[in-house]
Amino acid sequence: MLAVRYGRNREQIADDVAAGLADVAPLGRFALANPDIVERLRSNAPLNEVDPSTLYGGGADGYTDYPALAHA
Repeated sequence: MLAVRYGRNREQIADDVAAGLADVAPLGRFALANPDIVERLRSNAPLNEVDPSTLYGGGADGYTDYPALAHA
C-alpha cells in the first residue's frame, strides 16, 4: 500500500503510515538533500534545505555536496 502527497513538512511525512493508510512514507526531496536522512529523522536533527536550482541539472551540484551531520 502506498499513499503519496506532496508538499508535506517533516512532521507530516509519516502521517499516512501512523494512520495505517500506507506502509511507507516517501521522502523525495528530503532524501536528496540529506545523505544521512535516517539518522536525522531518528535524532530529530535539522534537515538540509533543497536547492531546487540544482535538481536534475546534469551535474554533481545538489547530489553530492549536501553536508552530512557533524559527529562530535
